[in-house]
Amino acid sequence: MTLQNNIFSGLFVGQNLLSLKEVDSTNNFLKNLLTNSKPVPEGTVIMAETQFAGRGQQNNKWHAEPGKNLTFSILLKPTFLSVTEQFDLTRAVSLGVYDTLCPILGSALKIKWPNDIYYGDKKLGGMLIENILQGNQIKSAIIGIGLNINQDVFPDEASNATSVKQILHKDYDLRLILAEICNNVEAYYLSLKAGKINDVRNAYLNRLYWFNEQKRFKAGDDVFEGIITGVKDNGLLVVQQNDNENTYNLKEIEFLNNIKP
Repeated sequence: MTLQNNIFSGLFVGQNLLSLKEVDSTNNFLKNLLTNSKPVPEGTVIMAETQFAGRGQQNNKWHAEPGKNLTFSILLKPTFLSVTEQFDLTRAVSLGVYDTLCPILGSALKIKWPNDIYYGDKKLGGMLIENILQGNQIKSAIIGIGLNINQDVFPDEASNATSVKQILHKDYDLRLILAEICNNVEAYYLSLKAGKINDVRNAYLNRLYWFNEQKRFKAGDDVFEGIITGVKDNGLLVVQQNDNENTYNLKEIEFLNNIKP
């Protein structure tokens, strides 16, 4: 375990690390762990070489080649956040991942609302956060993260996918990237805990894909040009279309980033 403590330099995220060969999904594994009577420490990380039922948002399937990518889940207990502040956790985790990859990949890296990681117009990874609520508070949060690191070939149906290796043509140490993500997520999480919510919100906006750019979207049957002007506190996307500002939930708007004008 000495190696682990050398690279996980944070206070708690990643200090308790369980590495699995194969699992249906690290989020499910962590959920099952929580339902057992033994308490699971905050910051516990479950990492898997292979997930055979990895999910993205809206039940999109996650394509990952065994042993080449990062698929892991983090347990946090953000009882200091109210239910109305759930999206701030999404912001903090997205920023933690972004800050890890940005020194490697540079300014083409963006956070695509709500919580995907993009390089140019291609998807590097994403996350699925499952909050367990108690009254008006978030009792615990299971944060599943999938990132394409060393995979260099993707199936045809994942035409929008890319990886760090495809971009830079070299392999990276998965554990070192995992450790860095844990440290950075912890730092943003502690910022939220310290009440610096506005700092986290501003940082998220500044790294947002298509922010303040005229782009094409689809909402229902309507294809339109619009500009992302912000994200509401509760996570709704704000898009300006002509003189109107409209807000959208996750399933209500599509980014037409692969369609030629």
